[in-house]
Amino acid sequence: MKKLVLLFAVVILGISFSTNVFSQGCVEATSDDGPQVVGYIQPQFNSYFFGDDANGNAVKPSSFLFQRARIGILGSIPYDISYYVMAELSPVAGGPMLLDAFVSYAPLGKYFKVSMGQFKSPFGLEVNTPCFALHTIERSVVTNQLSTPLRELGIMFLGAVGKDRDVFSYSVAILNGTGINHLDDNNNKDIAGRIVGAPIDWIKVGLSYRSGMSGLINSAGDQKKRTRYAADLTVEKMGFRLQGEYIWGEDEGLFAATGGGCGKSTLELDTYKKNGFWAHIMYMTPWGIEPIVKYEMYQPNGTDYKYLDVTQNFGQSTWTFGVNYFLNDWTRVQVNYLYNSEETVGGVVNEFSNDALFIQVQAKF
Repeated sequence: MKKLVLLFAVVILGISFSTNVFSQGCVEATSDDGPQVVGYIQPQFNSYFFGDDANGNAVKPSSFLFQRARIGILGSIPYDISYYVMAELSPVAGGPMLLDAFVSYAPLGKYFKVSMGQFKSPFGLEVNTPCFALHTIERSVVTNQLSTPLRELGIMFLGAVGKDRDVFSYSVAILNGTGINHLDDNNNKDIAGRIVGAPIDWIKVGLSYRSGMSGLINSAGDQKKRTRYAADLTVEKMGFRLQGEYIWGEDEGLFAATGGGCGKSTLELDTYKKNGFWAHIMYMTPWGIEPIVKYEMYQPNGTDYKYLDVTQNFGQSTWTFGVNYFLNDWTRVQVNYLYNSEETVGGVVNEFSNDALFIQVQAKF
């Protein structure tokens, strides 16, 4: 009940801003003439710079891969009904698997819609930017760590207000909280919500909230709990686009064994507060070339996370220097160089060689 009250308060606050948010799917149906086949592929080349080995030889693994290879069907059914199904085929991205699948009913047009099935959680700007519309090849570390699960089974209520443009949009969802293609394993459901306001046509402000419980229960009947807050800003003017997002999270219930006698252990609740942000600026030139610079930071509060297949528990910041080249509305090439810097903790220097170069080609259909 408290979570619902808090979420309602956030929605009311957002009305004071009075933009389009991306809906659960990446694209919308364009006609009622039957099913439409949609999708995109992202062949990619990754090269890593991991310094030298014990013999002084450079460690530079590289690989060609498919970052994503997705195909789906969407359409509309009279009256006010739509459907969306998307599958991931790339084994690198975990496929083949069902990615999104939901049915929507919009009795009030864009002002109110309800969807049920599997879709992206309505939390955060970077998560709710479609993968084919991301401005850098990879999402930020803080997004990947504090916005998961990215996709869920559940029900969502969403809509937008505005005549010529969406000056206010909202989305509220009740979710399993157990991730993609998983049934619920607890008696609770996650609550997630996002509001976006555009006080003027070139500024958008977003607020997001999520809370839920999952996982093991300790001897006192307590369960793991996660709470997330996010705020984001988008400014677009004269070909420039500035975007940024701050995410704060608290995990209560990362259980730690503390002994207990008779060969048993007593599980106690630990609380970890994590946070981070990302920001980037880009400029679209008249020739379809878009240079971009991105800075991101993540502070894990001593908890483990993986980055470039390396498990670490210290803070990290990353500069991404890139360029996007749009051949047309359906095809683009992205080149990103990532310069990573690790935090010094307790006098221990964690800096090591882990820069990377990514090149991706994308085609939509």
